Amino acid sequence: MLREKAGELLHAAVNAECEAFLERWADRRDDHGRRAVVRNGYLPQREVLTGLGAVPVQVPRVRDRTGAGVRFESKLVPGYVRRAKSVDAVLPWLYLRGIAQADVGAALAALVGREAANLSGPVIGRLKASWAAEYAAWQRADLSHERWVYVWVDGIYSGIRAEDHRLCALVVVGVNERGQKRFLAIADGVRESKQSWREVLIGLKQRGLVAPSLAVGDGALGFWAALDEVFPVTRAQRCWVHKTANVLNYLPRSLQPQAKAGLQAIWMAETRQAALKAYDTFLLVYQAKYPKAIECLAKDRDALLAFYDFPAEHWVHLRTSNVIESSFATIRHRTDRVKGAFSRGTLLAMVYKLARAAEQSFRRIKGFDWIAEVIRGVKFVDGIKQDQIIEQRRAAA
Repeated sequence: MLREKAGELLHAAVNAECEAFLERWADRRDDHGRRAVVRNGYLPQREVLTGLGAVPVQVPRVRDRTGAGVRFESKLVPGYVRRAKSVDAVLPWLYLRGIAQADVGAALAALVGREAANLSGPVIGRLKASWAAEYAAWQRADLSHERWVYVWVDGIYSGIRAEDHRLCALVVVGVNERGQKRFLAIADGVRESKQSWREVLIGLKQRGLVAPSLAVGDGALGFWAALDEVFPVTRAQRCWVHKTANVLNYLPRSLQPQAKAGLQAIWMAETRQAALKAYDTFLLVYQAKYPKAIECLAKDRDALLAFYDFPAEHWVHLRTSNVIESSFATIRHRTDRVKGAFSRGTLLAMVYKLARAAEQSFRRIKGFDWIAEVIRGVKFVDGIKQDQIIEQRRAAA
C-alpha cells in the first residue's frame, strides 16, 4: 500500500512539474498560431528503487512543433536515475560503517527489498572513484574568502595499511569568523614528522589561509616545529586531554583518579593566577616521587594555559582537540572491520568522506560573536576583554 501511494505521489509530482514546464513555454507559437510546446504522452514506464522498494514511474513527454528541440527533463526523476537519493545515501553509509563491499547488497536487500541485491559491487566501485575525485578537488579549494581564527590539529592513525604502511592522517579543523567549524586539510604523513606537517601547513597557506590566532593540538613536536616556520605568529595551545593522559601514564594506577582531579583543577580554574596556584600544588604533591610526571607537565606550562588570553566563552573549545577525536571515532570503527591493504588514494578518500559526514553535525562555537574581537587583536585577560576590566576597576573605585 505504501509503495502504491508513493507511486501515486510521484506520478502527480512529475505531472505537476511538466505542467509548470509547459506554462513557461505557453507564449511560443508555431507558424499556424498554435502552442508550440505541448504534451505528447509518456515515456516508457520504468522503476525507481526507493526506501520502500521499487516504485513504477512514467515521465511525461512533450513535443516541440517548431522543431527547435525543446525537451522536458524531469528534475524529480532524471532520465539516468534508477535509485532514489535515499538509497544512494545508504550505500556509502553501509560501506563506511563497516559493512564489507561484498555484503552491502545483502544488507540493502534486507532494507529495501530483493530488487537491491545486485546493486552493491559496481555501485560501490563507482562511488569510491567519485570520492577520490571529490577529495582531490577539495584539497585545492580556496580558503582566502574566509578568515580562519582557530585551528585544531591531530594525527589519526588507521588500523589498516595504505599500500606498505599504516596511514597517519594529518587532520586540520578550523573555525571561521562566523563560528563555523570545517575540515581544512586531511593528508597522509610519516609519523607526524615535521616535514609532513610542514607540507600540510604550506599547502594551506598557498590556498589562502592567513595565520590563525591559535592552534590547538597534542604534544607532537613535528607540528609545533612546522608551525613556528610557516605561521610563526600563531600561538600554541596544548590539548589538556592528551596532556592528562600522558602525565597519568607516569603515575601508579592507584593514584591516577586523585592526580586527574588535581590536573582538572588547573585547567578548570577561573583565572590564570588560580590555575598557576593549582599547578604549584600539583608539583608539590607529586614532584618528589614522580619526577617524570612533573617533567611531562612542566615542559608545556605556558602552552597549556594560553587559552586564558582568549574569550572565556571559547575556553571549552580551546582546551582540547576533541573536535577531531570525536569526529574520527567512525573511521576507527570502520578500520577495525577491514582486512588487507587499501591503496593510499582509496583510504584517504574514505577518510575524507567520513570527515565530511561528521562535519554536518558540527555546531558553532559558543560566544562566536567574540571572534570579531579576536580578529581585531583585542586583548583578553582571564577570558575578559581588557577594556571591560578597566571599566570594572573604575566603577569599583
